Amino acid sequence: MSFQTAVFYVFAAILVFAALRVISVRNPVHAALWLVLSFFTAAAIWMLLGAEFLAIVLVLVYVGAVMVLFLFVIMMLDVNFDEMRRHFRSYLPVGAAVGALVLLEMVLVILAGAAAAGRPSTQPAPVSNTQALGRLLYVDYVYPFELAAVLLLVAIVAAIALTYRKRRETKTQDPGEQVKVRRADRVRLVSMPSEKRES
Repeated sequence: MSFQTAVFYVFAAILVFAALRVISVRNPVHAALWLVLSFFTAAAIWMLLGAEFLAIVLVLVYVGAVMVLFLFVIMMLDVNFDEMRRHFRSYLPVGAAVGALVLLEMVLVILAGAAAAGRPSTQPAPVSNTQALGRLLYVDYVYPFELAAVLLLVAIVAAIALTYRKRRETKTQDPGEQVKVRRADRVRLVSMPSEKRES
């Protein structure tokens, strides 16, 4: 076993363990932190596979932006997680079916890759990953890329609309009214007769 293969197995084991902890811990903030660890280990695996651009995008976009958004949503929406955990067993059949479907797809992809490895193939011209990805995104798939950008913009607007609410206890100031204030509006002079102490 080569050193690269051993490092791959180490990162894969950490990734599987972190993914299991994401769905098994009780605290949602801890689950988000385990998800950060799984993103970092997935980025490390992509670095081993030679996809440097995708690895750094995973770290910058998902760890830097999406996880911060997750934490804000967890803390601002105040979701009752105890109520959701009571019905956890009812979601198990659907989750098991989706997991079996994903496992079947992974097996089919691995078998197709093993079958294609035996066939002779022509090597493409040496091009960097970033250049090849840019050509795919901005030349071959430019319309789906723009559609994904519009969908992300709609998701941002929807997230802002969900979390924005006018609170009753919020006190605001009107600078215009503060500038126009007069002494009679703030101070009331009361005339009181003086009192003599009884000796």
